[in-house]
Amino acid sequence: MEHVSLTALVDELLGTAGTAPAGRASHTIHGGREHALRQTVVALLGSHELAEHDSPGEATLQVLRGQVRLTTGADAWVGSVGDLVTIPATRHSLDALEDAAVLLTVVVHPQGTPL
Repeated sequence: MEHVSLTALVDELLGTAGTAPAGRASHTIHGGREHALRQTVVALLGSHELAEHDSPGEATLQVLRGQVRLTTGADAWVGSVGDLVTIPATRHSLDALEDAAVLLTVVVHPQGTPL
């Protein structure tokens, strides 16, 4: 059984993000070729972003620390600690409104598809 302290990981990643030119850091805690599910913690310093990008497929975003804004087209969602959103299947961006960390959960291989 694998286990991870998300609190400790978020602290570590925010520290790493503080020295990174892009103001972000990430770590995949579950996933890989043999798994259908990938979970990655992403830390962003306040006022930094993940620029607009394509949808990773079926995915959710849970806010672990701080506050973020997910924007797709004319729609925006602001999330705080404990909030969860389903990521739309369209191009979107993520902005950190303050130092923040999120848990990105993505289905990498649809169920029933050989790995």
